[in-house]
Amino acid sequence: MSELIVYIDTSEIRAGKLDELKTAMKELVKFVEANEPRLIAYNVYLEEDGTRMTVVHLHPDSASLEFHMKVAGPAFPKFVQFIKLLTIDVYGKLSDNLLEQMRQKAQLLGNGTVLVHELHAGFARVDFKRQLQ
Repeated sequence: MSELIVYIDTSEIRAGKLDELKTAMKELVKFVEANEPRLIAYNVYLEEDGTRMTVVHLHPDSASLEFHMKVAGPAFPKFVQFIKLLTIDVYGKLSDNLLEQMRQKAQLLGNGTVLVHELHAGFARVDFKRQLQ
């Protein structure tokens, strides 16, 4: 059975880079939406004072997150100039390879920490497989 994956990262926005970051994130969101049809949600949140950004993804399974890293990963290096990544929290089971990719992303974008939280109990009421067909 596939397990839902929730990905949340939090970054500090570099001083004077908010406007450029907003433009770059809108471009990335458009790219991800066009090229990652299995991804359920991809949302960017900015704190009111413009000092922090949180990115939330919802994937139907780890294969979707692996595909995201392959497709969107090449765009990550340009974000070094805009942010310092603080944390990546992933809720769900990851392969060793995917966990290593998360760690490399965290190191690239600010040497943030990566935490994986495996499912203990729960359910999803939406049938993502049926919606994705």
